[in-house]
This record gives sequence, C-alpha cells and structure tokens, in this order.
Amino acid sequence: MTKSELIERLSYSNGMVNKKEAELVVNTIFDSIGNALIEGDRVEIRGFGSFTIRERNAREARNPKSGDVVKIPAKKTPFFKTGKELRERVNSELD
Repeated sequence: MTKSELIERLSYSNGMVNKKEAELVVNTIFDSIGNALIEGDRVEIRGFGSFTIRERNAREARNPKSGDVVKIPAKKTPFFKTGKELRERVNSELD
C-alpha cells in the first residue's frame, strides 16, 4: 500500500473526511513520527509496532566490483519492530 492509497482508503472508509483532510491527517502522523525519531525519541503504536533509531558504527567494507576497501561512516538508521498483535494477525492469515 502506498501513501496515496492509504489516503484514498481513509477518505473512503470515513464519510466525514474528504481527501484533503485525509492527506493532512496522514502527513501529520508521518511528520510527527519522523520528528520524534530525529529528536531521539521512541515511537510506539500499541498493537502495531515501535519505531526507534539504531546507531551503526563506522566500518570498512569492500567494493565487490573493484575489491577496494571503502570506509563507511557511523550513522543512525530508523528501525521498526512489529507489535505482537500485528505479528499474530499476519501469521493467522497464513493458517
């Protein structure tokens, strides 16, 4: 599902919200999650999952094409861990 499909589904499922308002809601949620992660906070949505930042150390890697050693700087990456309820819902669909 893409962001535009999410907006479409939100406006369709709720007759009181038009597409513009649904887009504003979705953008506000995504922006809030992003801003919280930038500030170093953890974002938890009960039943869905949690977003955190993981720090990766600087390291050396090898370019597979040339074989040269490449230095990769330290960086922060967003990480998502699914919640128990979402994991169970996804797995129950497989049964």
